[in-house]
Amino acid sequence: MIDPMTTTLTLLALLAVAAIPVGVHLGFRAPRIRETGTPADQGLSFETVRFPTVRGRQLYGWLLPAPAATCTLVLVHGWGGNAELMLPLAVPLRQAGFNLLLYDARNHGQSDSDTFSSLPRFAEDLGAAIAWLRDAHPARCQRVAVLGHSVGAGAALFEATRNPAIDAVISIAAFADPAEVTARALHPLPAVITPLVTRYVEWVIGHRFATIAPLRSIERINCPVLLVHGQADRIVPIADARRIAAAAPGGRARLLEIPAAGHDSVEHIEAHVARLLAFLEPLRTHPGATRSLV
Repeated sequence: MIDPMTTTLTLLALLAVAAIPVGVHLGFRAPRIRETGTPADQGLSFETVRFPTVRGRQLYGWLLPAPAATCTLVLVHGWGGNAELMLPLAVPLRQAGFNLLLYDARNHGQSDSDTFSSLPRFAEDLGAAIAWLRDAHPARCQRVAVLGHSVGAGAALFEATRNPAIDAVISIAAFADPAEVTARALHPLPAVITPLVTRYVEWVIGHRFATIAPLRSIERINCPVLLVHGQADRIVPIADARRIAAAAPGGRARLLEIPAAGHDSVEHIEAHVARLLAFLEPLRTHPGATRSLV
């Protein structure tokens, strides 16, 4: 005879497992925030561009050309962000003489929708942006650097492991390991839920977390990396940045800690933009110096 209590618990367990896909797709869906302004609001000249990415989608962006500049800096927003949110950093970078490309990842801003967003898809979009630049504006991108924020930073680090066109990376507020981010997001749900969600997300995105984790990406990057992180970041603790920096071989990555800065504290990072420009300066002024930025 089947124990009714056992049957009930089994049914509840099956319902909980069946609910994981729905919960993941609803809970981890990126909010779409469309731009309400343009670089012109910051006194910057620009061109509106659209270019293809994978799966037949199109990305929306802004190209901010600098006269005679041969180095382009690609800015990658974070989860739920858009190109406009990167404009405060774009102003001093453009004034320093860099070409800039700001764009919306899939499911963000004014870019096309897709089935889901993920760090690997952010990286795919970055790769597509660089490929478009090199095809449409080869003279402007003899050297390419990437500045990414949060998930965009993790994507920049991941793409740099496989894209030799990237000469330098500035990573702002990157997390160390998506498995830890998932565990924090699921707290205080029962611990048994975390590995189930992790395995499901890995299956959906087609990558193991251990493969795409910035903590692992930094071990395989050949270009210089500047890690920027706020000491008051409550979303991604400063310890993550320190771990990533410690994992970089041969001192290839340097760490810039910003006092009192939180996860989205652009104004605090702006106050230290001179450090970012000093890191990038060899790209702009000395061709062939891209491997000696550190």
